[in-house]
Amino acid sequence: MDASTLRETQAPLKQRYRDDAASARTPLHAAAEFADPGVTATVRGWAGPVRAGLHPATGGDGSDACSGDMLLEALLACAGVTLRSVATAMGVQIRAASLTAEGCFDARGTLGVDREVPVGVTDVVVRAELDTDADDATLARLATATERYCVVGQTLATSPRIDVVRRPVGRPAAATTIG
Repeated sequence: MDASTLRETQAPLKQRYRDDAASARTPLHAAAEFADPGVTATVRGWAGPVRAGLHPATGGDGSDACSGDMLLEALLACAGVTLRSVATAMGVQIRAASLTAEGCFDARGTLGVDREVPVGVTDVVVRAELDTDADDATLARLATATERYCVVGQTLATSPRIDVVRRPVGRPAAATTIG
């Protein structure tokens, strides 16, 4: 897709969202279930079911996906698509790209060893190696725009409110707010 085609594709969407801001609110959905024994949850992914389990640092054996790694994968997916979209809009040709994301978590927090230690992934770094002829100033603008428009990255940066709704079988739902 070139910049002209991207603009033509997005123009009616942008106009609709200008005319009716409420129509821009886009629902997302994920589902998981306890399908297997053990401390796992199976998430329905685009490529099929993914069984997530405990990271070896918290008692897992490493045979299941780690939700922290999956979080970084979602960040890379969004950053990669956003980078490519922004580059297309800017007319920057990228012949190839390799993206990585790194982060860490302190297992003492999630295991309740030390209540002062935060629970969560910290120190996230996204790296992109690009095969391009773009100059440094253009690459800086590309990086800034990618960071600004990456939905997953901005979500992680702003810490959304999360409501956990419990629906015990045969009883009314109750909600708990996280964050």
